[in-house]
Amino acid sequence: MLGFLLRLLPFWVREPLLIAVGSVLGVRIMYLAVRDHDRVAAGLGVVFLVFTAVRVYAVVRALRARRNPLPATSADGATVDAAAQTQVQAQVQAQAPIQTQAQVQAQAPIQAQAQAQAQAPVHAQAGTGPRPGPGTPEKEPNAWGQAAAALALFGALGVALWVAPRVMPSEDTTPQPVSCSEGAHEELPKAYKQTPQPVTGEELCKALNRPDLAKLLGTPGETATTASGTSDTAPLTDGKVAQPEAQVAFDTYTVNVSATYNELSTDQYVNLMKFGNEKDVKTLTLLGRPAVLSSDHTMKIEINLGSVGSSGPVEQGPLARTLSVALDRNDRGGYCDITVWSTSGAVALPDDSVLLDIAERVLPRIPEGPVR
Repeated sequence: MLGFLLRLLPFWVREPLLIAVGSVLGVRIMYLAVRDHDRVAAGLGVVFLVFTAVRVYAVVRALRARRNPLPATSADGATVDAAAQTQVQAQVQAQAPIQTQAQVQAQAPIQAQAQAQAQAPVHAQAGTGPRPGPGTPEKEPNAWGQAAAALALFGALGVALWVAPRVMPSEDTTPQPVSCSEGAHEELPKAYKQTPQPVTGEELCKALNRPDLAKLLGTPGETATTASGTSDTAPLTDGKVAQPEAQVAFDTYTVNVSATYNELSTDQYVNLMKFGNEKDVKTLTLLGRPAVLSSDHTMKIEINLGSVGSSGPVEQGPLARTLSVALDRNDRGGYCDITVWSTSGAVALPDDSVLLDIAERVLPRIPEGPVR
């Protein structure tokens, strides 16, 4: 399409445009090739420069042809006609002394016919035809006007390229989080039907997998690598307690959110922590609900997927920080756990304010109310 449009342009518009574009691209590509030591780019730059040189040579030849035109066709035809007439007259004069008057008069028509036949091929060979009159000279295109049009067209293209990024909507380069991988049509356990307004793992994952989650964790340049949600039940409850869970992992930190729909209050939960291995226990109030902060180590399980199918022993994983918030303002049962730990185990945990910020954004997505 572009080549067809270029062929429609006049010579004095097309050629300067090609020279300008070829020279700019050739010089730019050669500069990048020298800077990056790229041989392929250097070869491409040479191709553009050679193409530009060929167009410059064509323009120079056209200018020289306009300055030194060939002799006119009418002048050539007149010269040929005069030479033919002189040759015929010389032949007649050479035969005149040895011929009688009657013979000359008899041969006059024959000589006239021969003269016409001698002139006809010359005119045909010279390519003469109807000659333009002296008052109607052939109109030639204005080279300066075409050059000005070429510069105007090239300037319009440059302005369009400069204005387009400001007018057209720019592409959003903000890293987007990965989508949740939990099945939308997964059948829920019976415990969810017996619980008033329970949240599912998919809903928890969508609430946690926020575009600003990495910024809240203090790593704004990272993008979530995995995001998942499950609608399961709490262990050791015989499938009677709903416990949906969601997890989003980054290169530096991993965040896990779970909601446990049991009748355990926050005070009872804090009493259980005293018999466990939780450290740095700290009670507080968040969004009008009782909450507690604690620390504990995660579990590390190594599974061998080889031919033997054996797995290693359960080991102690990285230290994690957990914020537990009651599902009800009156603390009549149920809680939500928000846990953060280092993915590699070599990075320090973020401040407790990070957990509070995440909880303030996730908890409004969980319906508030008593479990029973």
